[in-house]
Amino acid sequence: MTDYEAEYNNRALVPEHPALIEGWARDARDYREQADGEFDVSYELSPRTTYDLFLPEGGMPDRGAIALFIHGGYWQALDKSYFSHMARGANAHGLPVVVTNYTLCPEARVGDIVEEMRRLVAHLWDRFRKPVVAYGHSAGGHLTAALLATDWRGRDLPQRLVPAGLAISGLFDLQPLIGTSINEKLGLDRKEAIDASPVTLPAPVGTHLTASVGGGESNEFIRQSRVIADLWQRGGVDTELDIRGQDNHFTVIAPLADAGSDLTAKLVAMARKVG
Repeated sequence: MTDYEAEYNNRALVPEHPALIEGWARDARDYREQADGEFDVSYELSPRTTYDLFLPEGGMPDRGAIALFIHGGYWQALDKSYFSHMARGANAHGLPVVVTNYTLCPEARVGDIVEEMRRLVAHLWDRFRKPVVAYGHSAGGHLTAALLATDWRGRDLPQRLVPAGLAISGLFDLQPLIGTSINEKLGLDRKEAIDASPVTLPAPVGTHLTASVGGGESNEFIRQSRVIADLWQRGGVDTELDIRGQDNHFTVIAPLADAGSDLTAKLVAMARKVG
C-alpha cells in the first residue's frame, strides 16, 4: 500500500529545503530590485489577490503572448515574493511575465483558488488582449492544468485564452491527499477532491501541456505527471512528459531563472507558437 503521507511530504524528502527556499527569496528579491515592471497590482478586492508584472527590455511587446507563473506551497503556503526570478529567463527572450499571489487555504478552498486564477486570466485579457501561457510549480502546476481545462467560451472569452501550459511537479489528482496531514488546511472531502482534479475534467482538445517533474522526486509525483500526460494525450491534447534528471521538488524549477536553459526554451517556444 502506498504511504501517501511520505510520498507527498516534500520537505521531509528534501532535508536541505530550508536553504533552498531561502535561496528562492534571495534570488527573487535581487531580480525584483533590478527588473522593470509593475508590482502589487490588484486583480480582485481581497488582500492576497495581487500580481507583479515583469517586463522585458523595451517594455510590453505589441504582439505575442503573456506568461503567468503560479507558485506552489500546497495551496496553503508561500507567496509571489519567493518567485520573482522565475520571470528572468523568459524576460531575457522578450516575454512579459506575471507572477501572482492567490488566497491561501484554509481561508479559501482549493476550488476558490482555481476560480481566482480564472478571474486573473480574464483580467489579463481585458488589460492586454494577449493569450496567456501558464506555468506553475506543484500546486501551481495543478492550477496551470485547471486553466487549460477551463471553458473560456462559456465565460464570453476566447476559447483558447490559455492555449499552452508548463506544469512542473504538478498535482492533477487530489484524492491521494485526503488522508494526509496536507489536508488539515485544505479540508478536502472526496467529492471536492474529484471536482478540483484536472484528471477528471474534459481534456482541453487543441491545447499543449508539458508536464515536467524531477527524476529525484517521489514515485507519486512522477506518477501524477505521467497520468496527466497520457490521459490528456488520448483526449486530444498535445502533451509532453519531461522527467528531469535527478532534480528534487525544490531544485526542478531552478532552470526557469536561466535564459539559456532548456526549460526556459520550452516555455518561450510555447509562447511564440501561440502568440
